[in-house]
Amino acid sequence: MKPILLAALLIAAPATFAQSGSGATYDPSLDRKRYEGCVRAIPTDAAKAEQFALEWQGMGGGLPARHCQALAQLHREQFAAAASTLVKAAQAAEAEKSPLAADFWGQAGNAAVLAGDSKGAIGYFTTAITQAGEFAPQRSANLLVDRARAQTELNNIPAARADIDKALTLNRDDPIAWMLSAALARREKDMARATQEISRASTLAPTDPDIMFEQGNIAAANGDAEAARKVWEMTVKSAPGTPAADMAAKALAAKPADPAP
Repeated sequence: MKPILLAALLIAAPATFAQSGSGATYDPSLDRKRYEGCVRAIPTDAAKAEQFALEWQGMGGGLPARHCQALAQLHREQFAAAASTLVKAAQAAEAEKSPLAADFWGQAGNAAVLAGDSKGAIGYFTTAITQAGEFAPQRSANLLVDRARAQTELNNIPAARADIDKALTLNRDDPIAWMLSAALARREKDMARATQEISRASTLAPTDPDIMFEQGNIAAANGDAEAARKVWEMTVKSAPGTPAADMAAKALAAKPADPAP
């Protein structure tokens, strides 16, 4: 799932920033243009974009400058550094009482997962959930799903189950949450639930390669090797180059009745 998290983070830039600026010659009204230009530069030259973000911070760039720096680090796969930058942004946002604090904590959590620090990520997600509060149910649901991913990385299945179940009470229309719930049910040996929930996920997002891959896993776990083979072949054909297609190809090369862990 790590490439999925990276893609999500790279497009998760908040839409706007408020920045007061403290330098006498610094014009904070240009921050939005600076931010947009910095983010646009990342695919072409992430190192240069990061350097610009650091210089911008020195002038008083604050939150948008830190966020562009983190996105550049993510693009360069410097995941631990990106997590650290996002934590600093989250702390600054908290100090400014900015509503962006929850977003930054959540993104820090995802960067930590990418860095292999799932334990640290859980702490960041927990803070993000607290910051999001009770009045943003969809945001809270997304953060609970993210924390469940981190719990699963640590094989803490009961905690992951609790988070996914709560997320689904807040947002019943998230296909990824249904897929993760189905995958957890498969690991819990509750195949009736796994089958029902992967069907719900597939109905909501029939062409999602990760959902298709998990369909194959559940079919294999149910002893239907032929159905597993067909859906894995479809995953490889319809989503070449994706992590799901790569995993499906590996599953096809192994015993077809053996689901992925």
